[in-house]
Amino acid sequence: MSKILIVEANFPPEPVVAAKVAIDLVSTLSNNHQITVLCPKPTRPYGFDFCSAKIPIGKFDRVELKSHTCPQSSFMGRFRENYSFGIETAKYIHEHHREIDTIYADSWPLFGQYFLVRAAQKYNLPIAIHIQDVYPESLTNKLGLFSGIANFALAPLDKYILKKSTSVIVISDYMKKYLGITRGISKDKIAVVINWQDEFSFLDYMADKIEADKFTFMYLGNVGPVAGIDLLIDAFVKANIHNSRLVISGSGSMKTGLMKKSAVYKEHDIQFWSVPEGKVPEIQNKANVLLLPIKKGAASSSVPSKLPAYMLSAKPIICCADLDSYTAQCIREAKCGNVVEPETVEELSKALTAIANQNISALIEMGKSGRKYALDFFSKEINLKKLVAVIEDTLKK
Repeated sequence: MSKILIVEANFPPEPVVAAKVAIDLVSTLSNNHQITVLCPKPTRPYGFDFCSAKIPIGKFDRVELKSHTCPQSSFMGRFRENYSFGIETAKYIHEHHREIDTIYADSWPLFGQYFLVRAAQKYNLPIAIHIQDVYPESLTNKLGLFSGIANFALAPLDKYILKKSTSVIVISDYMKKYLGITRGISKDKIAVVINWQDEFSFLDYMADKIEADKFTFMYLGNVGPVAGIDLLIDAFVKANIHNSRLVISGSGSMKTGLMKKSAVYKEHDIQFWSVPEGKVPEIQNKANVLLLPIKKGAASSSVPSKLPAYMLSAKPIICCADLDSYTAQCIREAKCGNVVEPETVEELSKALTAIANQNISALIEMGKSGRKYALDFFSKEINLKKLVAVIEDTLKK
C-alpha cells in the first residue's frame, strides 16, 4: 500500500469548493493507499462559524499544521500565510520523508508551493502540483504600473516550481497552453482536471421550478474583494427592473461594507443571505438568473469554482468577465447565458434588463443547456477519476 502525502490549503470543515474537492479525492485514494493530509487551521470563508463544524473522519490521517492564517484580504497577511504554510509543510517532509512515497499538493502559491517542491526535490520524492490560478499573473494583473517589476521578480519562482514538479495539474486547456508556452513546460507533463461539483446534489432540483414571487438575480459565493459584487449592486439599481430582487448569498470580508452600500437604496430589494453547509443547490434553486462577476484580468488566469455549480443548478448565467477567457468560452459554448465586459455597469445593467424581459421558457432552455454542459465537462464522476489517475501515475515516476 503506497503512502501518499496530500497537502491542502483548503480542507473540511471549510465549506468552500476546494475543500469539497479535496475530501472527495482523499476519500477515494484512501480506499487503496495510506493517506496523510496536511492542512492549516480552517478559516475560509471569512465570517463562517466553525464552532459547530465537524472535522472529517475517514481512513486517513489529518494533520493540522500550526501555520499562520489570514482569512481577511490583506496583502501582508496573505503573504505571511502563504510563506508560513510552505515552511510548515516542508518541515513536515523533512521529519517524515521516509514515510512518504509521493506527494500531491493543492497549496497556496507561490511560496507555499516553492518550499514544498524544494523539500520533495531534496528527498527525491515525486510530486504532483495542482495549479488553481496562474501566478504571479493573478497577483500582478492588479498592480498596474508595478506589474512588470513584480512579474520579473516572481516569474522565475513559478518556473522553478513547475519545472521541478513531477506532474502539473491545471484546471483548463487555456491554462495548459499558457503555462506550456510561458514556462517552457512540456505539454505531456501537464494534465487538465476541472474542479468538479457533486452533480447528484443538484439534480434533485428541477430546472423549471422557481420558488420566488419576485424575479430573482442571485450571486452565491465568497463575498470578497475579487468578486466585484459592488458592480452587481450598481447595475441592479441602474436597471431598476419592476418586481425584482438581488440576492447576495455567502460570507466574506466585504459583506458588511456591501450591506451598508445597499442600505442606501431603500427602494430596491437587495438581500443578503447566509449559506448553510450543503444548502448551495437549494438556495440557487430560488434564483431566476445567477450572476458571475469577475474582476478585469482575473478570468484570464483562473476559473471560478462557482461556474460548474451555477450550470448544474440549471439557471441562466449573466457573467462579467474578459471576453477571451475560458469562463466566457464555456458560457458561450453551453448557450446558457450572456457574457459582458468586466467592470462595466452600463453593459451589465442592459444584460439584466434583457434577460428579465425574456419569456420563462427561454430561460428554462438556457438553464437546461448549462446543466447538460456541466454534466459533460464538470462532473465529479469524470474529473475525480482523472485526478486519481494523475496521482497514481506520479507514484510510478
